[in-house]
Amino acid sequence: MGFKFCYFVFLGYLLLVLETTMAEDMKTVSITIEGARRVCETDENFVCATLDWWPHDKCNYDQCPWGYSSVINMDLTRPLLAKAVQAFKPLRIRIGGSLQDQVIYDVNLKTPCRQFGKMSSGLFGFSKGCLHMKRWDELNRFLTATGAVVTFGLNALQGRHKLRGKAWGGAWDHINTQDFINYTVSKGYTIDTWEFGNELSGSGVGASVSAELYGKDLIVLKDVINKVYKDSRLIKPKLVAPGGFYEQQWYTKLLQISGPGVVDIVTHHIYNLGSGNDPQLVKKIMDPSYLSQVSETFKNVNQTIQEHGSWASPWVGESGGAYNSGGRHVSDTFIDSFWYLDQLGMSSRHNTKVYCRQTLVGGFYGLLEKGTFVPNPDYYSALLWHRLMGKGVLAVQTDGPPQLRVYAHCSKGRAGVTLLLINLSNQSDFTISVSNGMNIVLNAESQKKKSLLDTLKKPFSWIGSKASDGYLNREEYHLTPENGNLQSKTMILNGKPLKPTATGDIPSLEPILCGVKSPVNVLPLSMSFIVLPNFDASACS
Repeated sequence: MGFKFCYFVFLGYLLLVLETTMAEDMKTVSITIEGARRVCETDENFVCATLDWWPHDKCNYDQCPWGYSSVINMDLTRPLLAKAVQAFKPLRIRIGGSLQDQVIYDVNLKTPCRQFGKMSSGLFGFSKGCLHMKRWDELNRFLTATGAVVTFGLNALQGRHKLRGKAWGGAWDHINTQDFINYTVSKGYTIDTWEFGNELSGSGVGASVSAELYGKDLIVLKDVINKVYKDSRLIKPKLVAPGGFYEQQWYTKLLQISGPGVVDIVTHHIYNLGSGNDPQLVKKIMDPSYLSQVSETFKNVNQTIQEHGSWASPWVGESGGAYNSGGRHVSDTFIDSFWYLDQLGMSSRHNTKVYCRQTLVGGFYGLLEKGTFVPNPDYYSALLWHRLMGKGVLAVQTDGPPQLRVYAHCSKGRAGVTLLLINLSNQSDFTISVSNGMNIVLNAESQKKKSLLDTLKKPFSWIGSKASDGYLNREEYHLTPENGNLQSKTMILNGKPLKPTATGDIPSLEPILCGVKSPVNVLPLSMSFIVLPNFDASACS
């Protein structure tokens, strides 16, 4: 049983909502940030979201959560969709997914351009589908207007034939892909990266291709890209592959066969929570030991690249937590951000340059709700990360329990360091002290013996931003679920529900301003971004 209190300042002054919980179990934790060097560095646009190809009748577990939310059928004219993408300034978008290796491009085709249809003998139960160039034009108008950075996944099965089981063989037919890239360049459409294939690596998901064939085909595709962009004013895109699940031997062979300078970015997919209908999804998300298991995958992918393809960089090309469209009432609710933000922190610590979330829209794991495009809680988590966490990844030491997950980056676009604190404990309230190994930046005051009156006397902080404050204050962003319900679809930021405004805009994400030397308090079952403007970290200079 705890006490809950709020301070309010009425309109006419700054509106303040500061909610503090006095937990039964209050612990002091020391954090040391090693600010002298960057252990890794992410891409400037680390946060990424995918657009998939699924038709409206894609179903799992007797549920059909896709509706009209894919590359082929989504309404691109909806203002909230555009505003949600524009808020990132920019958002990296990867177009791809399970059906991309059945997509034909409507350029110089001698057969009708037909949409995907149900087909029992087809991959994932669907026939081949065709991308009309009219639709490609519409997509590019949307992507250009919203400032998106685009990765496009190409069909790597064109021309091949099925051998046995999931294995496919034969030479890749690059002609339709080359015609499509030619069309794209002729229209002046900017593509940041071309990706080759989806989940064909190793044993594959719906289909598989040997590393030997894949590596040779990448050489062909690289040559196509070089030739098409040779005389173009557009910046030549990088080549990404293989967009599958990591298997060490297969990935090693791919890099050896393709050779230096062919593959620029090595992608792998993460669905470490299991199937979307797993009744243990919530338990897995809240178990710190379970969350940590996947760190070995990040570590091994990076090691394979360093040893066999040091010219390339690792990306997570697709990750939705739970596969088969995500978990209903889990992937689209507050609780999923414990998994998602932990993934962003953990992967970046292992040299991951980009992390693509499945999906921007579609399934239960969409950052935006299908149909309405209203942001789900993970959208705001992604936006806060993108705005606050810079490229420089810093090492962190802590004496806290495993339920307190701690990540530190150079702050984005300003001096200092930003901390991400994830509290998985349902009873421990952590008071944090922070040092750089030599000097204590924040000193945790013990609150165990404080009376309620003492707590109420503690200076509170104002929501907003004042340029005159300089380094006297730090910014704090505390995320909690509405009404304490972890499976709520509404995220609370510093006491204020995050919902689109009455005018249909993305809400502003206002911090609480606190004295730079005051202790940081992290509530049970919450996540916090703490911006430390005066932290002495030479690696962030």
